[in-house]
Amino acid sequence: MQPDDLPSTTIDTPFDAALSERYLVYALSTITARSLPDVRDGLKPVHRRLLWAMRLLRLDPAGAYKKSARVVGDVIGKYHPHGDQSVYDAMVRLAQDFALRYPLVDGQGNFGNIDGDNAAAYRYTEAKLTPIAMQLMAGLDEGTVDFRATYNGEEEEPEVFPGLFPNLLANGASGIAVGMATSIPPHNLGELIAAAEQLIDNPRIDDRALVQFVKGPDFPTGGVLVDDEDVIARAYVSGRGSFRLRARIEVEREKGGGWHLLVSEIPYGVQKAKLIEQIAQLIADKKLPILADVRDESDEQVRLILEPRARTVEPELLLESLFRLTDLEIRFPLNLNVLDATRTPGVMSLKEALTAWLAFQLEVLVRRSQVRIGKIDDRLELLDGFLVAYLNLDRAIAIIRYEDEPKPVLMSEFSLTDRQAEAILNMRLRSLRRLEEMEIGKERTALAKEREELVKLVDSPARQRTRLKRDLAALKDEFGDERRTRIEVAAATREIDWSSMIEREPITVILSQRGWIRAMKGHLALDQVGDLKWREGDGPFVNFHAQTTDRLALFASNGRVYTLAGDKLPSARGFGEPVRLFIDLDAEVDIVELLIARGETKLLIASSDGKGFVASGEAMIAETRKGKQLVNLRAGARVAIVKPVPADADAVAVVGENRKMIVFPLAELPELARGQGVTLQRYRDGGLADAVAFALAGGLSWPLGGESGRIRTETDLTPWRAARGAAGRMPPIGFPRNNRFG
Repeated sequence: MQPDDLPSTTIDTPFDAALSERYLVYALSTITARSLPDVRDGLKPVHRRLLWAMRLLRLDPAGAYKKSARVVGDVIGKYHPHGDQSVYDAMVRLAQDFALRYPLVDGQGNFGNIDGDNAAAYRYTEAKLTPIAMQLMAGLDEGTVDFRATYNGEEEEPEVFPGLFPNLLANGASGIAVGMATSIPPHNLGELIAAAEQLIDNPRIDDRALVQFVKGPDFPTGGVLVDDEDVIARAYVSGRGSFRLRARIEVEREKGGGWHLLVSEIPYGVQKAKLIEQIAQLIADKKLPILADVRDESDEQVRLILEPRARTVEPELLLESLFRLTDLEIRFPLNLNVLDATRTPGVMSLKEALTAWLAFQLEVLVRRSQVRIGKIDDRLELLDGFLVAYLNLDRAIAIIRYEDEPKPVLMSEFSLTDRQAEAILNMRLRSLRRLEEMEIGKERTALAKEREELVKLVDSPARQRTRLKRDLAALKDEFGDERRTRIEVAAATREIDWSSMIEREPITVILSQRGWIRAMKGHLALDQVGDLKWREGDGPFVNFHAQTTDRLALFASNGRVYTLAGDKLPSARGFGEPVRLFIDLDAEVDIVELLIARGETKLLIASSDGKGFVASGEAMIAETRKGKQLVNLRAGARVAIVKPVPADADAVAVVGENRKMIVFPLAELPELARGQGVTLQRYRDGGLADAVAFALAGGLSWPLGGESGRIRTETDLTPWRAARGAAGRMPPIGFPRNNRFG
């Protein structure tokens, strides 16, 4: 199709511009209308629409329950055209007392549990609002907030809820938008109100001072917050951070000197069933041998029993191990990213969030008062008309009785407004009693007094703050409760010797030429390793005796070193497994050596271009699959030699591919944690073939070859002794043709 033939509705625009424009619209929609809560009521649109639909269905706390399906149907049909399951999941969370600190939905039926079981389908469960939800929506009929049309224009919904309950911080929120996320932990209502009262009295108070009142998150599942006050304060000042939350665990002593651990509260958001499975897997994998068993004795209250392997185990050691290895300790993030009153996303501090909420509550208070004043004025207008009618009752009756158009006559004769005259004409005859006249007078007096107080309130910011404090105090008295999450600063974590957690057993480590590794139980005679089964074209490369508690260092030709755990090696059934499954080692990189990593070990490391140095045992340990760089290689070079340095060694012998040998003092080599090293031997052509550290007094030995197994030792090495970096000379007669010391 040619450009001239395109339909008139076609827009000619660059693809990248059109894509970015449409993605931006989607991103803004996700941020403002789906994922981030509003700082004023702490709700996302789906939660607000759920509660609004339930209110219209008259699901009040004192009323009867209705099927959840009815609520979900109204929400997706009238207000929130999204998936029914996502709406129901949001409703379920509002009803879970282990998910929300102050639930907003009162659920009847299976709404899930702390084990991680899902709620029943919405056709089986029923729900109604809680008193706190009613408090959050209080004032919707009093002109306190604006309403907007729903997505199809058939209904109206509130833009925000005006209630006094500080839902954003009290219940928290979490969500992932496009390019941003939010994570707000729940807090104690009493502490939030105490901080708000301080902020009303002293708007200049800083975030660190507010932490004296809001001491930290207060999770519905309890637990123990182990961060110190400074860490908590820094998180609230910036609006970003994280909190260390632990399970509540007590050591229960048994008769006879035994003991066990009792877990009575688990961290927020952790599923109990998965936690038990995690601990049981540790026991099955023997990763925590000082733990013998885990039992779930929970009913409505969490009760997990952890049995130690023996009564001699230190409870503190077992606790520290469990905190490190399981979800008995978690980090809960704080990211106070919310929408402000102008629907603009941003990260707020604790003070900024409370200030924005208080400003909104003051705005609600003023709007409610202004709307009430308007209603009082309307009522006073009618009451004044009624009083005029009572004062001139006979004349008013006569006008109504004899005039064809009594309304304009009433308005003219008694100076009444249209509304007043209409109200008089609509009065019932029974209202003409003397008692009714007295009631109208009392009502007018009361309304006039109320109006006077409201006008003073609207005109006085000081009165508004006083009224807000009084309302907050009443809210605290009605819904405030004790803190559930304890705050206990944990002692500094001590280093744990994880090898002590592993059962020590002898193994024989076997590495093949093609990089397949396995470990046989027991110490197999090393001369029998060749009799094992091997893959076609493969054979033994490195084998040695070790223990399951040992850590092994694998040296690669690219200069990196990797660490393997002895207890994690595959069994000797079959051919083992490729070692590259355990570490990130490229296929084109060769394995140079595998040995036991011990702190006291010294290694002679040399590269193919004749550079080398001595490395300590600590330098062999790498904590990740990627290993760590130990040798810095020049272009084209590779690691050629990795050999232990004997304790009595004082000399180094080096032989090149050019079959020249040099001997120099070991002291001339530096000991490095990482580096390129120094020149061992100078080559005009070729490179390094072999190197070894030895005791000069004992001489230099090498095998004679063949099946004789004889060893030759050269004690007089004077002809080959030189300074490090020399070219060297031809080795003694009988030196192996492969240029290897053995």
